[in-house]
Amino acid sequence: MALWVILLCTLTASFLGGLYLLGTFRRRRPNEPPLDKGTIPWLGYALDFRRDSSEFLKSMQRRHGDIFTVLIGGYYFTFVLDPFCFGAIVKESRSKLDFNTFASKLVLRVFGYKPIKANYNIVHESSTKHLMGDGLTVMIQATMENFQKLMFFHVNSGEEKRVWQEDSLFYYCYNIVFRAGYLALYGTEPHQGAANKEKAHEQDRIHSNQLFHEFRKYDRLFPQLAYAVLSPKDKREAERLKRLFWSVLSVKNCWQKDNISGWISHQDKLLVENDVPEYMRDRFMFMLLWASQGNTGPTAFWLLLYLMKHPEAMKAVKDEIDKVLRQSGQEVKPGSPPINVTRDMLNLCPLLDSALEETLRLIAAPVLIRAVLQDISLKTGSGTEYTLRKGDRVALFPHLSVQMNPEIHPEPHKFKYDRFVNPDGTKKEFYRNGKKLKYFSMPWGAGVSICPGRFFATAEVKLFVFLMLSHYDLELVNREEAIPAIDISRWGFGTMQPVRDVQFRYRLRF
Repeated sequence: MALWVILLCTLTASFLGGLYLLGTFRRRRPNEPPLDKGTIPWLGYALDFRRDSSEFLKSMQRRHGDIFTVLIGGYYFTFVLDPFCFGAIVKESRSKLDFNTFASKLVLRVFGYKPIKANYNIVHESSTKHLMGDGLTVMIQATMENFQKLMFFHVNSGEEKRVWQEDSLFYYCYNIVFRAGYLALYGTEPHQGAANKEKAHEQDRIHSNQLFHEFRKYDRLFPQLAYAVLSPKDKREAERLKRLFWSVLSVKNCWQKDNISGWISHQDKLLVENDVPEYMRDRFMFMLLWASQGNTGPTAFWLLLYLMKHPEAMKAVKDEIDKVLRQSGQEVKPGSPPINVTRDMLNLCPLLDSALEETLRLIAAPVLIRAVLQDISLKTGSGTEYTLRKGDRVALFPHLSVQMNPEIHPEPHKFKYDRFVNPDGTKKEFYRNGKKLKYFSMPWGAGVSICPGRFFATAEVKLFVFLMLSHYDLELVNREEAIPAIDISRWGFGTMQPVRDVQFRYRLRF
């Protein structure tokens, strides 16, 4: 009899423990945000969130307001859609809100890299030194030279005539921007003497193009890989691609290149000093490639597409670029040396800056997540105070809460190239309910998770667009074609991508 009692008690305890783990007994405590667990134990709203994160959060916002807690795949996420709360969250100490817990699991899953404690400091120290200030000037020059190598070698050889050429816009932008950034960061084919220079350049063009095609295969799998929902076939392909990039980007291969960037070499040096094994450094190099080049090409696509769909914007930005080019004493014409766009020239383009920022407002959609390490209080813009529970996650989705908020950006679905600039070229300020906002667009994240390479990424896109508009006339093959919808499977991972490509034409302006 005693045995049956013990067995029954054990089964009951296991059952109750299972229900607890599934979230069945979770109740909203005083001062906590509205709680919505959904109808499926443990999963909660995981399927709805995965299907279309933006639409799911809109429905929750309508139901519960700007702050609410939902169950997603065993974790409780408190989504904060009140922009006046953002500062308190992104500035909170890491002893209370931790970014690394979530990020470490993600990079291990998608890149095979196991972060060390010093990784945050390594990336930020190197990025501050090499992707900002004087280091950024050096990187812009290197990227400029690689754009010239990829875009204008036919022009320089006299092979390209002033005739319309047709291509797929997303493919073209992603291909060129990825390759120029890759060569600027990871180095170029070594050569000795002028006689071998063009052979080395041709090898760079071939190698970078091959790498781009493999990168696109991986990039297409990225959302499913991040959510761990790949089919067996796709999982095998993802593993093949990871091994390929670990090999191609291995530190041994990198150190055989010329012109390797300080950003890459400095971080590898710091990893060595922290006793990171070589195979893990190879994986770190792959992580840096996706982090630096996974969003710039798609951003360039959207910016050029919006400009071509809005002739007044295209004219204004092109006139600005032509003016800056004239002021620099350069001209695009037959027989002239390739133009050299500098950091100072890019800084003289407020309309291009605004058009890029407006593009990012429309299509950059990261989800910013922190682990709650201890109970904390959060005060809303209206004065209501909530408690965030230890063990939960807190998440921001700026695309919905600020970037597409009509109270902050009137007609938020429209592309307005000058939305972020005043007539005198200064930056505009933004308000909600009469109160000035610090966080009115957050394409790069904020706080400890802000993108450390944002200045280089911005310069990379602006360089590409500057070169395209100064050298080419551009137009859509079908001028009436609607702007394609976004791929909703990529919510949360940076710049959105289109569900289909768009055909465009380009020809030399001279």
